[in-house]
Amino acid sequence: MKIYIIGIGLIGGSMALDIKSIYDDARIFGIDANEKHLDEAIQLGLIDEKASENDLINADLIIVSVPVDVGLVILPNILDKIGEQTLVFDVGSTKSPICEAIANHPKRRNFLACHPIAGTEFSGPKAAVKGLFEGKTNIICEVEKTTFKLQEKAMDLFKKLGMRIRYMDPKSHDKHIAYVSHLSHISSFMLGKTVIEKEKDEQDIFDMAGSGFESTVRLAKSSPAMWTPIFKQNKKQVVKSLEEYIHNLSNFKKLLEEDNYDEVFNEMQNTNRIKEILK
Repeated sequence: MKIYIIGIGLIGGSMALDIKSIYDDARIFGIDANEKHLDEAIQLGLIDEKASENDLINADLIIVSVPVDVGLVILPNILDKIGEQTLVFDVGSTKSPICEAIANHPKRRNFLACHPIAGTEFSGPKAAVKGLFEGKTNIICEVEKTTFKLQEKAMDLFKKLGMRIRYMDPKSHDKHIAYVSHLSHISSFMLGKTVIEKEKDEQDIFDMAGSGFESTVRLAKSSPAMWTPIFKQNKKQVVKSLEEYIHNLSNFKKLLEEDNYDEVFNEMQNTNRIKEILK
């Protein structure tokens, strides 16, 4: 079973680790623009060999795990090079642009648009984690456009990785993920920015930072090279979610300015039900 992973970072590397433990006959080939990443991936045992796009004709499975702007460029070229029975899926955080980019490709039926909602704030081959996808949701878009035999092949892998499957159209995916993922990262980055700017005047501020700050700002450690293209591709939905978030922040600020602490309490009390939603 010849598996090619394009982009050996957190997601691609973690999939490599799990696939090696699931399939005894799997041989994993790595393709990455960063030669250092490939060397690290071999040292860490994530991949067996380096490869190039010219080798893709030999692939049974290709996992595209690159920044979403790069994915738009390389996916049509990948589909040009594959065999009739090759399954290709991506793991990007935006789905409408990638689906539109290959909508009329002759081998569209070989592609499955996926988004495993899993990860950490770290990047690169060293960030790979075994069991990362266990119990996580994998969003699949336009499943009907993938040939059924390759759908079955993908579902078998996802089941063995321990993922739950959710089907969604690309526009709905991008709308919902803007709120639960993209907005979360912006909030974290901007909280980190606010504190760093304040720290210039108050050197002790980080000594006072507790677990609440640490957990809230964790996502600010994420790769800007990965997240800038995501915000660009999902700009419309991200801006809309930001407008609503800023409105709520402004309203909360106003309540404090007006000493309306009953309503401050109610705002937090009403939001507490998120404990039940996320249980």
